[in-house]
Amino acid sequence: MTPTTKKVTFAFVIFLVAGVLLLAAYAWTALSFSYSEGERAGHLQKFAKRGWICKTWEGELLLTALPGTIPEKFQFSVRDEEVAKQLSAAAGKRIVVTYSQHKGVPTQCFGETEYFADKVALSQ
Repeated sequence: MTPTTKKVTFAFVIFLVAGVLLLAAYAWTALSFSYSEGERAGHLQKFAKRGWICKTWEGELLLTALPGTIPEKFQFSVRDEEVAKQLSAAAGKRIVVTYSQHKGVPTQCFGETEYFADKVALSQ
C-alpha cells in the first residue's frame, strides 16, 4: 500500500467510526428523554412481537369514552420484557398503560411507534 492509500483508508475508517458514534449518541438521546408522558385506559385488542430483522413488541389499545361509540385506537411499543409478559396475560381485558412518547427515534428497531409502554395495570 502506498502512503496515500493508507491515509485515505485511515480517514475513511475515522469518518465511519465518527458516524456510528454520532448515530449511537442521537439514538441514546432520543430514547432517554421523553417528549411527553401519560396514561391511556382501554381494552387490549392486539399484542404481538413483529418485525423482519428487529423484533419488537407492538400493541393496540381500544379507547372508548362512552358505550356504543366508535373506539379510538392507541398503538404503542414495548421495550421491557416484564411489561410484555404482563400485557400478554392481559389480552382482551381493560387495562391502564403508562407510556412515554419519544420523538425522532432514528430506526424502527426500537419500536414501530413513538409511544413506549413503561407500566401496565388492570383496570376495574
